[in-house]
Amino acid sequence: MDRPDASPAALPRLRGQAVRAVLFDLDGTLLDTAADIALALRRALADRGLPAPADEVVRTMIGKGTPMLVRRANDALALGLDEAAQAQVLDGFMDHYGRMQELGESGAQPFPGAIEGLRALHRAGVPLGVVTNKYHRFAVGLLRLRGIDELFGVVVGGDSCERRKPDPQPLLFAAAQLGTDPRETLMVGDSVNDVGAARAAGMTVVCVPYGYNEGQDARLLPADVFVETIAELPALLGL
Repeated sequence: MDRPDASPAALPRLRGQAVRAVLFDLDGTLLDTAADIALALRRALADRGLPAPADEVVRTMIGKGTPMLVRRANDALALGLDEAAQAQVLDGFMDHYGRMQELGESGAQPFPGAIEGLRALHRAGVPLGVVTNKYHRFAVGLLRLRGIDELFGVVVGGDSCERRKPDPQPLLFAAAQLGTDPRETLMVGDSVNDVGAARAAGMTVVCVPYGYNEGQDARLLPADVFVETIAELPALLGL
């Protein structure tokens, strides 16, 4: 079924609005990647003889991309790293994170209901995409490791566009790649960055309550709708 060309009556709908495609955040929405991120950061800092934040603290630092993660770690531990030193830690993080994927060390797992919901949407012919602030090659690598890369028509990473979420540019780019109007494209995420980007792009936004949201309670986000798991999304759309 070719959803972008389907008649309006046949389309999934949310609150009366037609939904021609669904975009998903990755970290904290589809996959629990916090432990991997914390391990790569710990190794990158250890290379320079520096301490690392505890895993539960790193979880609150996720959002706005890896350069921001390094900046937040520097501030949280008062490491006093200048821009050049932070860039070196970032390079180290990239090396370690990539090696973890290559060696099969990644422990990132789908959140409960995520795979079930994605496959149901895919079977219904709904075009799907991922829009993440994670670097594109890492996002694609994780999706491939979990065996779900074939479900997505587009993957937009933090380095795919000039700007990252919460700027709307990555969401608008993803919608264009899928051939859908932003007003008929749904964004599903877990953070203030996802909500801000969706609002600026003119998209409806659904949030999950279990993600990272930079350490804040995701249930306080001004989403249009909340779902406990992605598995609830097909029924919400009338599929």
